[in-house]
Amino acid sequence: MNSKAIKPSCEYFLLPGYIFMSPEPYLISTVVGSSVAVALWDADSKLGGMLSFLYPFRESSAESTAIYGNVAITYMVRMFREEGAKKKNLRSQIFGGAESDCCEADQIAHENVKTARSVLKKHGIKVISEDVGGRLGRKIVYNTFQNEALIYKVNTLRNSDWYPYDGQGRQA
Repeated sequence: MNSKAIKPSCEYFLLPGYIFMSPEPYLISTVVGSSVAVALWDADSKLGGMLSFLYPFRESSAESTAIYGNVAITYMVRMFREEGAKKKNLRSQIFGGAESDCCEADQIAHENVKTARSVLKKHGIKVISEDVGGRLGRKIVYNTFQNEALIYKVNTLRNSDWYPYDGQGRQA
């Protein structure tokens, strides 16, 4: 069977602080500014997923959620391992970390990217592509079956930018 002929029939809109993975072909969409999205893919099983986080790290285990990069990435790696993925087969992509007019947000953006790189490296996961930094936000559509991402760089976002979604993460 030609893998190029398989097109994802399911879509998922990923909100910040969430992780999504599926053995079925999906198109995962998300929006990032200073936040970061990480796509993870198992080359053998074609298992793919994505996470989106707002802040770089949480040092204490209390209140550790997926809004923190170190927590989200570590948990997603664990999810892949529980599905039988081997670390040597995992590939990742990093998106986001855009700068803004706010110094505090710029620092968070840089730390978010730095955290994504370091946590993936700590887990021995190869980063095969990055689209990070700059001054524009990104709309990302990730194909979990083919490990391909389409990135739109934007100045502003409208609710209508996410057809068929209503801007609240719900299907219209």
